[in-house]
Amino acid sequence: MSGEEKVVLHGMWASPYAKRVEIALKLKGIPYEYVEEDLLNGKSEALLKHNPVHQKVPVLVHNGKPVIESCIILEYIDETWKSSGHALFPQEDTYRRARVRFWADFIQRQLLEKFIVTITAVGEAREEAIKELRKNMELLEEGLRVNFFPEGIPQYHFDDQKNVRFLDITMCAFFGLHKAQSEFVRTTEIIDLQRTPLVFSWVESLKEVPVVKEVLPPHDEVVNLLRGFRQNAVGSSPQV
Repeated sequence: MSGEEKVVLHGMWASPYAKRVEIALKLKGIPYEYVEEDLLNGKSEALLKHNPVHQKVPVLVHNGKPVIESCIILEYIDETWKSSGHALFPQEDTYRRARVRFWADFIQRQLLEKFIVTITAVGEAREEAIKELRKNMELLEEGLRVNFFPEGIPQYHFDDQKNVRFLDITMCAFFGLHKAQSEFVRTTEIIDLQRTPLVFSWVESLKEVPVVKEVLPPHDEVVNLLRGFRQNAVGSSPQV
């Protein structure tokens, strides 16, 4: 990495938002320094300096200038390193670009954030979140079919990593470990082959991409982390 192009990513090993940025950097072939933040026991002075408003990861620091919020970071990466030859967003089709942004936002707000509620809530609130998560995953299934894969996902589509773009990065960063996440939604699998076959095949195909394999954290460690969050949220005897 040259002195003129210094890229530093502040992240946390299990943060899906940080993983989204890691995957994008690797796909674009951008060298970077990674700084692991201990969010539970003390954030670094650098993190607090670069993100004083939210004090969260990820933060991308490019030549000393911080960029925050994972979605904004990915747009910044795509616009700054255009010469990589790997576009994360549709370049010419502005309508398709808008649809990609909509569904990425849907995955974050209506799926990932609903899943987080299933970890932190109890009783009726938790049951309602589980129902909404299932319903929203079915909406994503239909959205994929109508907007992106009307004939299903082509075989070997993601063997070419240039086919892995913003929406794909978002989904595999947020739900690439859906089997670990499903251990905390015991009434159903989060992503089910029978109920949402297109979503299932999409995520399973993305998990085989070498960069994604490299970045996603280990299953057992994620289960242990989520179990700790669950116990902290509802006490030593969590309601299921």
